[in-house]
Amino acid sequence: MCCEWCSSEQIMDKTTTVYWELPDGTKAIEIKDTPTINCNECGMSYQEEEIIEQIEEQLLLINTKILESSLTFNELMGKQRLLKRNYFKFD
Repeated sequence: MCCEWCSSEQIMDKTTTVYWELPDGTKAIEIKDTPTINCNECGMSYQEEEIIEQIEEQLLLINTKILESSLTFNELMGKQRLLKRNYFKFD
């Protein structure tokens, strides 16, 4: 695996805090301990597409009205879903 920005192989899996706007745009939340790729060469820190999709889908499927303003990635992923899956995703 290599960095998506500079193609370096000097990358590390880490966790970091990210801030995410809710799908309805009402507020942003803090998501701690989010899986992150960190490049030692260019310094870029980013989430892989799979993690982004997991967060986005979870935020669509849970009750965000009662969601804390700060939680960990695992806490977010463990929230009870209102729907079993995203019925509007056609892939």
